[in-house]
Amino acid sequence: MPSAVVSILGASGYSGAELLSILARHSSVRIDKLFANASAGKHIHEVIPRLAGVVDASLESYSAEAVCQSDIVFIALPSGEAMNLVPELLKRGKRVIDLGGDFRLTDPGTYERFYKKTHTAGDLLGEAVYGLTEWNREKIQRARLVANPGCYPTSILLPLLPLLKEGLLESKGIVVNSLSGVSGAGRSTSPELSFVEVNESVKAYKIGTHQHIPEIARAVADLAQANVFFTFVPHLLPITRGIYTTISAPLASNIGEPEISEAFRQYYEGEPFIRFVPVPEIKHVAHSNFIDIGYSLHRESGRLIILSAIDNLVKGAAGQAVQNMNLMLGMSETEALL
Repeated sequence: MPSAVVSILGASGYSGAELLSILARHSSVRIDKLFANASAGKHIHEVIPRLAGVVDASLESYSAEAVCQSDIVFIALPSGEAMNLVPELLKRGKRVIDLGGDFRLTDPGTYERFYKKTHTAGDLLGEAVYGLTEWNREKIQRARLVANPGCYPTSILLPLLPLLKEGLLESKGIVVNSLSGVSGAGRSTSPELSFVEVNESVKAYKIGTHQHIPEIARAVADLAQANVFFTFVPHLLPITRGIYTTISAPLASNIGEPEISEAFRQYYEGEPFIRFVPVPEIKHVAHSNFIDIGYSLHRESGRLIILSAIDNLVKGAAGQAVQNMNLMLGMSETEALL
């Protein structure tokens, strides 16, 4: 028998649909309500044909009363939406996992600067637990409100945090370049995300202004107790899903291969979704909740090159959200994800 009841706001988007497909094979949850205001009244297979025969449900317009039977509510809406809904959900005793960016930062002013919106639930920023599963398990288990990490930060933080926590890297001069599939932008109709515009090309965007910059800095300060100075340049790839990240970081003095490998072993040995490979590739993590990490030490330059690959819709969004839900409900962390 299912031991938990869940609902999804934004079930028709890319992350919401991925979340729905994972939850549909979860043996311990029952899917209650699916909300997508613009598609309300349609059967899920009319909007997401691949779920025909997998999920038998119709999409509804959202109301707080409609989730009265749900234990956990997932919000897979564009940033700026969740902050208007979460206070009422918490007041009604619901536990919430937000896949958007509304609760990833602690300072309303920083949120306004990077997201270009005024935060309407600033009093909850201090309560929200950052859902980087491998680093925040105990807090996630007890949380009422989990802020699921962004896809870029997931691909960057998991490789960097053990090294920064152990003081193996210098705090200045870290350079991060990440390349993402187009689904990372959401189910948008903007012309610049059309096939004609992205095909056979790669381009950088939001250089120095991307909303994940303060998220990365905040997570490093909180989880590794380190302040770092880094550059981050995101790029758009002409593929549907996946993120490939390359990090070039200056090594602290007298640090070599043994210290690097020991740090990764210390923090990640036995982690079910972290794999170390010589050179990661997106195709090996697509449609999975794995992150593949590789690294190469360059003594001549005194730098460490770290590579990572994730599926932005799974480990970077829906899969990590389910991993967090499993923790919150006291279930096996890998349920429905392996």
